[in-house]
Amino acid sequence: MILEIITPESKVFNGEIEAVQLPGKDGLFQILNNHAPIISALAEGQIKIDLKSPVAKFDSANGRVEKAGSDKQLLVHIKGGVVEMLNNKIIVLAE
Repeated sequence: MILEIITPESKVFNGEIEAVQLPGKDGLFQILNNHAPIISALAEGQIKIDLKSPVAKFDSANGRVEKAGSDKQLLVHIKGGVVEMLNNKIIVLAE
């Protein structure tokens, strides 16, 4: 499954993942492989990314991305946004 996180300033993350946990307006939710199509508003919080492999392209210079408990986990802080999942591709438009 592919995840892209895009902000007005830059593409923060682009890579293959196993799962992602997102801060929805009504609470946290997780998207796994072959999830049904979804569009949802996001609240301020952290996106928790479970990487498929420890190697991924992300912009650590912007201060949004940090390593979590392992090499296969990243955290991205957002102020809000929108997520779309379709055909195993997730696009997050974040503030």
